[in-house]
Order: sequence, then structure tokens, then C-alpha cells
Amino acid sequence: MDSWNTEQLASDDKRYVWHPFTSMGEWCASDHEPIVLVGGEGAMVRDSRGREYIDGNSSIWTNVHGHNHPRINAAILEQLERVAHTSFLGTTNPPAIKLAREIVNLFPEEKFGRVFYSDDGSTGMEAALRIVSQYWKLRGSRRRTFISFRNAYHGDTAGAASLGSAAMFGSEIDGFHFPVRRVGSVEELSEIPFTDEVAAVAIEPIVQGAAGMRVWPRGTLRQLREWCDEFETLLIADEVMTGFGRTGRMFACEHEDVHPDLYVFAKGLTGGYLPLAITLITDKIFEPFGHNNPDATLFYGHSYTGNALGCAAALASLEIFRLENTIEALTPKIELLQRGLQAMEQASGIEEARSCGMIGAIDLAWGPSAAEVCQVAREKGLLTRHIRNTVTLMPPLIVSTGQLERALDILKESIQIVVSRTGNRRRSLE
Repeated sequence: MDSWNTEQLASDDKRYVWHPFTSMGEWCASDHEPIVLVGGEGAMVRDSRGREYIDGNSSIWTNVHGHNHPRINAAILEQLERVAHTSFLGTTNPPAIKLAREIVNLFPEEKFGRVFYSDDGSTGMEAALRIVSQYWKLRGSRRRTFISFRNAYHGDTAGAASLGSAAMFGSEIDGFHFPVRRVGSVEELSEIPFTDEVAAVAIEPIVQGAAGMRVWPRGTLRQLREWCDEFETLLIADEVMTGFGRTGRMFACEHEDVHPDLYVFAKGLTGGYLPLAITLITDKIFEPFGHNNPDATLFYGHSYTGNALGCAAALASLEIFRLENTIEALTPKIELLQRGLQAMEQASGIEEARSCGMIGAIDLAWGPSAAEVCQVAREKGLLTRHIRNTVTLMPPLIVSTGQLERALDILKESIQIVVSRTGNRRRSLE
């Protein structure tokens, strides 16, 4: 086993590293020791002190088939021996070509036709917004306004953030966003005037992630598709979090038999190995971009677009879905997660518990602190995160039933401990 100097690593991290979505004052406090992760196998990860944890948030909702999967490892190594990265501006590469064909062929014939590569969910959404805006411009339309849903999260780049997270986190910058209108439901959407100015509607289908794993009422996606069809506007499905088995189907839109005009995939696309995103579009949307004139060029892209290693990992991940019957094997785990969360709902300190596929969420009542629950769970061998006062549980799809049962037990125990502490603190104040 490797030997790690945890104290030095923690000290250097606090001195030199800036972590996202993290209160750096708390992180750098003298009594806080960061967990330094150095290894992983299946649904488990290991830190520099040799402690093992169930990866209860799939390494921020990305990991699908587990850590160190031999097939993905081999695919990356095989490609690495050829070439790690080449420009996608003016040249191409076999893994990117094969992956584009594979993704298009996952859907019914002629539903989708083109894949645009980027780096992550935010840039995949950014590409979608740019494509839609330019599409309508090339068609001579004045459609420029996007519609998103309140509490939506579509990423942190300027355009993607204007759809949701900028308002959610209070980080809006004047004049640095696409024109957006936000609604709370399809019914509210129907009341919006001037629909001939709407370029597209964006939605996280079936589940809103950063909103606290909020499940949409049944039929929402179908109603939204019908609304977009009626007013001849486009529908963007942000499946960055929900795609590749997370909701119990390969893609969340399958739950209501809906096809958007643009899909955005990332996170689980490479099995959680490498940053890669796809904006998948219909041939209809691509058509005006295929003309031989300067205005038809999409001036958007990144240095690592179409990265060969990422595409090789994604191809291997798709192969695992086929060979290991990943989706079919989820049924007993989904049922176990649902039963486990339902059993918790009556416990003290829990306001609501819910699940959708392999997504679990527990809303805590006013007393317990979700951050404190996650900290106690870490001490017991479970890594997960909270969203405000909601504790999430989203292990890799490969998680065993035994590991899932253990994760549920740890969460229940951790909540009980925090509830007890909270009660003791209140009594001492009285």
C-alpha cells in the first residue's frame, strides 16, 4: 500500500488550493482535516489514512460502474498508447467518431443526427444555448428568450448560470446572461405571453438535482413537450445528472416517452472517469448550420473538445451497459432504496424522504443540520453531500445491496445522533 503524508497534504491543500462550493474559511480552519482520497474500487473509496468509505454521492453524481472498472481502465490505456489528445478543430479522431455514432444510435432512427462535444455539463448547456440562439437567427426569427424553471440548475458558465444557478446562489452579474424567464410549472408557462419570442425551454427531466432532488409531478415532461410543439419552440433536456441509468432508465425522458430537440449529457457519460459532455441535436436544428457560408459556422468550442481519452472511456461505459445489463440489474436496488427511505420518514428529525431510481433524498426538519449529518456519516464510513437541508444518497449503480443497506443504516444512525445532539443543545440553552 502507498504511504501518504496526510498532514503535509492537508497543509498544502489549505495553503494552495481553492475548492468549489466550499466555505474556505471553514475548510482552512486549524481543526479541520480534509479527507484526502487516494484510491477506489467498485462503490468504495479509500483515503490517505487507509480508511474506506461507501461513495454515497458517486463522486459528485458522476460514477456509474464503480471505481477502477477493468474495461474502462483498459480502454483508456489502449487509447493512451496511441495518442492522448489531438485538436478537434480541423482534424478528428476515431473514438470521437465512434462515440457520436453510438450515441445517435441509442435513440429511434432519425430522432437525432449530430453530436457536439464539450467538456462538462455547464459547457454542454452553454453549447445548447449558443446553438439554439444561432439556429433561430439563421432562420431569420426574432426568438431570443429562454424559459427555465425556478430552482433549476443548469451549470455555472455565464449562459448556463443565467438559466438557474445564478439566481439560486445569488451570484447574478448584471448584463452577463441570456434573456431568461423563469416559471414554476407548466401551468404557469401557459400563462406567458409573446410565445413567438421564446427560443427554447430548458428542463431537468423528472428530477431537479440541485433543488434538493425534487421529483416533478407525473406528466410534467409530456405536457411541456406538447406546449413546445404547440408554439413551435424547442425543448432542451438537461440530462447531465439524470442520464445513463441514474433514474432507473437509460435516460430520464424515457419515463414519459418524450424526445426533446436537444439533449445535454455529461457526468455519467464516461462512467465518471473523465470530463466530457455532449450536446445532441436533431437534423432539423443542424440543417441551417450545414450551409457553405460564414454565418452558418458555430463559433464555439474548447481546446479539449472531442478528447480521445474521454471518448474511449465513454465507449467502454456504453459497452458495460450492454454486457452487464446494468439497467436491468438496478430493479432490486431501486426497490431497496425506496423501502429504506420510506422506513425513515417517521423518524424524528426527518421531514420527508423520497427516491427516483438510484437517487435518494432526505429533507431534514428544522432541528438537525444536514452538514452535521454528513459529517457524522463520514465518521461511520459513508461519503455524501447535502443540498441546503437535504441529505442526498446517490451511490454508483454498481453498488451492492449490502453496501446500499449499510449506507441507509449509516444515514439513519447519523440523523438520530444529530437529532439527539440538537435536543441536548436546546435543553442546555433553556
